[in-house]
Amino acid sequence: MDIYLPIANLSVNALVIIGLGGLVGLLSGMFGVGGGFLTTPLLIFYGIPPTVAAASSATQVMGASVSSVVGHVGRKTIDFQMGGVMVVGGVIGAGIGAVIFRVLERIGQIDTVIGILYVVMLGSIGMLMARESIHALIMARRGERLEARKRRHHPLVSALPLRWRFYASGLYISPFAPLLLGIFSGIITMLMGIGGGFVLVPAMIYILGMSTQLVIGTSLFQILFVTMVTTMVHATTTHAVDLVLAFLLLIGSVIGAQIGGRISMKARPEYLRVALAFIVLIVAIRMALGLGWRPDEIYTVTLQ
Repeated sequence: MDIYLPIANLSVNALVIIGLGGLVGLLSGMFGVGGGFLTTPLLIFYGIPPTVAAASSATQVMGASVSSVVGHVGRKTIDFQMGGVMVVGGVIGAGIGAVIFRVLERIGQIDTVIGILYVVMLGSIGMLMARESIHALIMARRGERLEARKRRHHPLVSALPLRWRFYASGLYISPFAPLLLGIFSGIITMLMGIGGGFVLVPAMIYILGMSTQLVIGTSLFQILFVTMVTTMVHATTTHAVDLVLAFLLLIGSVIGAQIGGRISMKARPEYLRVALAFIVLIVAIRMALGLGWRPDEIYTVTLQ
């Protein structure tokens, strides 16, 4: 079942794209993370141009985030004040990212930069996740409990001026800390087509000192609005958003997320964290090979 993607300018098998979206949704439902950081690499592996893959993934993440945010609003697990500051930072970051994107596109290096960013970020985060999850698994097998981490913001946050009270999170910190995190999230969302949750969630816990009960909902709240802005910026400046591709991905991810959610209720969390860490590392290694592997034929001429 082939379908033509007007922006990517190629024909793809619609069932394969839906399957890729389903795989990402399955992982998202199983591990409780956004699937954007896997969607773009999988699309690139399939042959979608990196610029279109990144822009369309952001659109898919935006659509998939709506239902999650609605659920967190009902459970009152969102710090709207903190999320609002991060949204402002995300919008600023998306503007900066758009400028960087256009400059790199103009000099012909955007595809290479997207690949390098994925290798660096997925590789480093995957190794950290693997180390912590394997340690937790070993402790669990020994019957020992990990010591609960005291909730405290990073010392660098204390050095920032102008403190605000974030009542929902119980924090008294400078708004510049979440603002800077939002800016960073906006830049990587624009360049990589990810929601940024796999970066924001640990940063909000270990840097801002937020409680885990509020982190996921607040992160998704920020991701929803930043990916919305990112999609609009891509659509009006880079013209790289392929709505047909994003729609097919969204169909698969919605179905996959439901299945993944049921699996996560039966599987042990220690094994899920280890599995996610190694999946991230495998994707990073595959991206690295794609950057350094020289093809047998550099140029290929195809007759239509």
